[in-house]
Amino acid sequence: MEDAGQKLKRTRERLNLRYRDVEEASQRIAERQKSDEFVIALSRLADIENKGTVPSIYRLYSLCTIYRLDLTDVLAWYGVPLHQMAADSLAALDVPATHPMRVRLDSSVEVPVPLSLDPSVDFRRTTYITRLIQRWGRLPLMLLGATDLKGQRYAVMGSDDWSMYPFLPPGAILLIDENKRKIAADGWRDEHERPIYFVEHRQGFAAGWCSLVEGRLIMQFAPGGKTPPRLFAENEADIVGQVVGVASRLDVWRRR
Repeated sequence: MEDAGQKLKRTRERLNLRYRDVEEASQRIAERQKSDEFVIALSRLADIENKGTVPSIYRLYSLCTIYRLDLTDVLAWYGVPLHQMAADSLAALDVPATHPMRVRLDSSVEVPVPLSLDPSVDFRRTTYITRLIQRWGRLPLMLLGATDLKGQRYAVMGSDDWSMYPFLPPGAILLIDENKRKIAADGWRDEHERPIYFVEHRQGFAAGWCSLVEGRLIMQFAPGGKTPPRLFAENEADIVGQVVGVASRLDVWRRR
């Protein structure tokens, strides 16, 4: 099986590039970027291709630029799976504060989906669907629907943030629609239908019900969270968007 260096070598040879060509091209990139870190000397390129030397992030940038390669793909050659950053970030550490997820999550991400179900399944009834899945596969996230990924962001409720419990439990993953930043003053029947907004303020982030009174933003939280309302002046907080989706565990209350 080819290692990353061998794949880079094969790509260079396919483009009919000599070591000297790569070095000179990297020097031009270094001049544009005003940093010698981007330069790939002849001996360094030989070590990368033949001795398994891992290039620095600057030299990797130069190689991908010269060879017309996607940086994500080349990082995967070196065992760095960018498409798993979101899952790894949630599994590695519980962050106490509510925060946005800025890890890579785009249309290139693939997710496992059931490709074949037991034909006897009746979706009109509550069903334990895992037992009925006959075959799993992987599908690009962009094919799961007509979701506008560019206008949506993800956030995570802090592991110690009970302010919107039980609507948004601690650790819940939030889907935020940035196109819905205008605070709705009415149009809901009860607290279950009232829009929840994700807000950035000077101390961090928060999710809650919002209203505007005389130019001031008032954030209210769920009674179960026992968090008092917060009042922000005009320039102290920004509405990131409306929370339009949530994924969470149902046993989170056991940690309280």
